Amino acid sequence: MMSNSRLVQCRLYGFIDTAYVDDLDPGEVVRVLIAGGVDILQVRAKGRTHPERVGIGLKVVSAAFSSGVPVIIDDDIEAAFECGADGVHLGQEDWAAIPREERVERLANMRIVGISTHSFEQALAAERNGANYIGIGPVFPTPTKPAAKSIGTDVIRQVAARLEIPFFAIGGITLGNIGEVLEAGATRVAVVSAILKASDVAGACAEFKKRLGSLT
Repeated sequence: MMSNSRLVQCRLYGFIDTAYVDDLDPGEVVRVLIAGGVDILQVRAKGRTHPERVGIGLKVVSAAFSSGVPVIIDDDIEAAFECGADGVHLGQEDWAAIPREERVERLANMRIVGISTHSFEQALAAERNGANYIGIGPVFPTPTKPAAKSIGTDVIRQVAARLEIPFFAIGGITLGNIGEVLEAGATRVAVVSAILKASDVAGACAEFKKRLGSLT
């Protein structure tokens, strides 16, 4: 796993989530998100086949290429490689399912590896294990993962005080509560529904980016 200097500059993490944009052209959604100010993109296609994920990934990578915005594929290492994405994002179970002795080989072609974490201990473990960045959450209850227990902002404070790799706070973050997340020490957020369900997607991105930009 290689460190990636672009990650340090990323503030707003956006998603091409088929649960929200299934009937839209992925490439067009990418262009709108990037126009709004998204710095890094994840393709999340739960329940899709491997070939379908590759197909969506190819469209996203192509649309994002000229902007230099990194593209991450959720869960599917092989799809990330096949569509030329910058990296892969793995959940706790997906990461644990890769035998430790196979991790270097399996992830050799990934410039960026992100890991989902849900506690301070998991965040530290992900950093020790070589993650380039983590997602930490869900900070608040979220419709994207309704069964997940929210962790609140105290964990964000702990992570901000200790972690050296970039971390993105995620889960139920809106323009109404992002202030609490930033006050807890986060400088990067990942936003799904509050952007993809907005009536003005690019405008929502721009507002989130404005709030994050005030930190730099």
